Amino acid sequence: MNNLSRVYDSTLLTNSKVYQIDRTLYQYLFRTGTIQHQKYHFRPLAGQRKKADLLLNHKALTTRCYEVTGMSTNASVISQSSLQLSIF
Repeated sequence: MNNLSRVYDSTLLTNSKVYQIDRTLYQYLFRTGTIQHQKYHFRPLAGQRKKADLLLNHKALTTRCYEVTGMSTNASVISQSSLQLSIF
């Protein structure tokens, strides 16, 4: 089993790392909001039970998000709609 380390600093989030939130593996996408009220967007990895994107504020990020050490993903993000358009 891979080791988990809690995410304390939001500036260290990257697209290539895997994060575990509520026992589901996610990939970090981007940050939105203002400086006082930042929101962090995550997408579940392929094969996970949850399919919807997750939106966390800073407090939820520091209490619920863990970095899975030893796992990484491709940094490119392809949406389902663009994939379907490219096939046809």
